[in-house]
Amino acid sequence: MRQVLTDAACKTKPPHTGRLEIADVRQVGLVLRITAKGARTFAFRFRHPHTRKTLRFTIGGYPEVGLEAARRRAREMAAQVEAGLDPIETRKTERKTAHTRTFAALADRYLKEHAARHKRPRSAEEDRRNLRVHILPRWAKHDYRNIRRSDVIELIESIVGDGKHAAANRVHSLISKVFSFAIDADLLDANPCARLKKRGVEKARPRVLTDDEIRTFWNGIVARPVSRPTGLALRLALLTAARASEIAGARKAEFHDLDDPKHAAWLIPGERAKNKRDHLVPLSPLALKTAKAAIAEFADDEFLFPGRRDGEPIDRHTLTTAMARFCKNWKEPPSPHDLRRTLNTRLAKLGVAKEVRDRTLNHVTGLRDPESRHYNRYEFQKEKRDALSQWSDEVAALVRQ
Repeated sequence: MRQVLTDAACKTKPPHTGRLEIADVRQVGLVLRITAKGARTFAFRFRHPHTRKTLRFTIGGYPEVGLEAARRRAREMAAQVEAGLDPIETRKTERKTAHTRTFAALADRYLKEHAARHKRPRSAEEDRRNLRVHILPRWAKHDYRNIRRSDVIELIESIVGDGKHAAANRVHSLISKVFSFAIDADLLDANPCARLKKRGVEKARPRVLTDDEIRTFWNGIVARPVSRPTGLALRLALLTAARASEIAGARKAEFHDLDDPKHAAWLIPGERAKNKRDHLVPLSPLALKTAKAAIAEFADDEFLFPGRRDGEPIDRHTLTTAMARFCKNWKEPPSPHDLRRTLNTRLAKLGVAKEVRDRTLNHVTGLRDPESRHYNRYEFQKEKRDALSQWSDEVAALVRQ
């Protein structure tokens, strides 16, 4: 029989025997089958586009599958038939390839085909970590084609709700990059993040450690609950203004002339530096002592601060976690990057020129001439050593008080 299907019609009393089939007038091909036992099932009835044989595609049981959802699915299959496709064969193919359409599979392709090829190792690793920590726990098994703008907003807002505004914005950018990669790979036609404003509110951190905080930090950071090697790494950060990633990945081979205090230095290779420039860090007396202590701690290892896995350095997030654990009772707990800001601020207070401070922090900007853009890594070596030695003396004086 044919009639306009409604929820009331879907609840029609079952026949005494056999089965009742109702064809929907509003959607060609949609039928509702009701058995004598009361089972109600939607299906799509169609002619094969090539053989013209009448076939049935089971959509699902009512009321688990609602009437409007059944109509929508029937419309999609009618369009497939119109395009010369068999919905049954299409479904079989989709089931076989379903694992390739999960967000986890897309993320894996993004990491291998984009991040690993076109991003710095540190940035690629950051993408991997954000996927693992914030995104894959929610979306790993989702079909990436079905992820909507509202899903993105919900995920980002959950991170903002935890008070992690900066992390929320980093994750937002990463999701957008993954979907942009999918578009470039001809896997999607649209990016659900398009024109979506960042939802995290980031504030510049003017955090600089006080004299008392420097003293407390220096004396306590190499003791429990922070491990001594991690504490030494954070001490080196305070003394050199090197970034956490540069500290964490330091190799012993990058340190030279350690038996000559006037020439002892750490050469950070460009591939590990943020601006991709080699960066020579003269080792001040305290920095030299700290580096030697770290080398003695793990005499046979390639890395200055080896990680738990053989052949790998510690993760830069280990320094962030250790800092947070050590300073958890401080009114405003500092981060490893605040150690870098502290050194820069203190050098300014000591009268060190900005040009020298910029070179000391490998933060050279606004340089136009070729010689400055590709400056010799030994340039400003004396000025940098003098500046870092002044800072070393100041820290030593604070610690003795």
